[in-house]
Amino acid sequence: MDSLSQIVLGAAVGEAVLGRRIGNRAMIWGAVAGTIPDMDVLGQYFLSELDNLAFHRGISHSLVFCVVGALVFGWVTDRLYGSRHHAWLALGTKAASAVVVGFVVNFLFQIFAPGSWWPVAVYIPLVAFGLWRHGQRRYFSGDWKAPDADVRGWVLLFFWGFLTHVLLDCFTTYGTQIFAPFSDVRVAWGTVSVVDPLYTFPFLVCLLIAARFARHDSRRRVWNWVGLGWSCLYLTLTALNYHQVHRTIEGSLHEQGMNYKKFLITPTIFNNLLWNVVVDTEETFLLAQYSILDEIPIAFHPTSKGYELLHHLDTDETLGVLRWFSDGYLNAVRRDDGSLQLNDLRFGTFSGRSKDADDYIFRFKLIDHGPQETYGFERAQGGPPDEKAEDMMLQLFDRACGRSLEDAAM
Repeated sequence: MDSLSQIVLGAAVGEAVLGRRIGNRAMIWGAVAGTIPDMDVLGQYFLSELDNLAFHRGISHSLVFCVVGALVFGWVTDRLYGSRHHAWLALGTKAASAVVVGFVVNFLFQIFAPGSWWPVAVYIPLVAFGLWRHGQRRYFSGDWKAPDADVRGWVLLFFWGFLTHVLLDCFTTYGTQIFAPFSDVRVAWGTVSVVDPLYTFPFLVCLLIAARFARHDSRRRVWNWVGLGWSCLYLTLTALNYHQVHRTIEGSLHEQGMNYKKFLITPTIFNNLLWNVVVDTEETFLLAQYSILDEIPIAFHPTSKGYELLHHLDTDETLGVLRWFSDGYLNAVRRDDGSLQLNDLRFGTFSGRSKDADDYIFRFKLIDHGPQETYGFERAQGGPPDEKAEDMMLQLFDRACGRSLEDAAM
């Protein structure tokens, strides 16, 4: 799930565990706990592109990390508050947290306004001034008091923050290696998009309202649990949607007399109405989109697996990692410039068919060194190209509202 959703969930969990004892500090530390597993993205600075793809949502998203990480971070946090250098340590920790939030701010703005730089330019001086004022008032005024929490409380906060982060990611399509390091199986229930405003923003509103009340005020707990309740209810609704759509696709394949090996459905970005469908028929893939608001039969569009473009399909190391990552829902195409592109079909296409190489939502660019060498992995890309982003997202929104008669005639 996106970083903002994990921060909100972590903050709410932190409040549920320690809010009555330490107030808003519980939300802050809960938000930190909800962010820590995703720090595996730093692997991009010391791993290859391919290794980093496999590393993300690996050991840092495992049940082992939930336990061991909670013990380590809980103990460190307790020692931090007991240190005579606490003020500087605390400010350093909050500065690091502000950097993480900055990444979230930039991520959200890049979705709606690709290439924008001004949000970061405004964010940095505002946060720097805020940290300076906060440090003067909180830590260097002489009236600071340590929070009323012990090692056990901190360990529980981090444990539940990590565990709920992992479970929320399991609801997405990307896949989470919760049994690492003992197994590389990726758990992916695929019921919710990695960014879904209808999940995040009501939850965020409840959290902000709860933060306004004093830690002993019962209204604080009520609003926080309303937010957590919404989180659980919405995820349950997405699971019900998933099973409804799954039955519909299964019935449509049967009615149209299509033989297939397996199929997969995944929600499209920002919503839970429109679902991408990929069907494996052994010889080819069938692509489709289905909106819960559709009133006409589902149209399946064949697309080639493209394996004739690849050499050593079953033995090449790079291809092996990508086939594992995509759970076998992988096809190959040549771009107009002749370069080789592989596509993770679990995330579907913007059009519900394969119009061109840019139509695929999650794609990998490879370097072909020839049949005697392993493929090189250049980069992974997600989303539409910048120059097509606005049109593609608008088309996706229109499609989520239901298929028009013009669509039916295509």
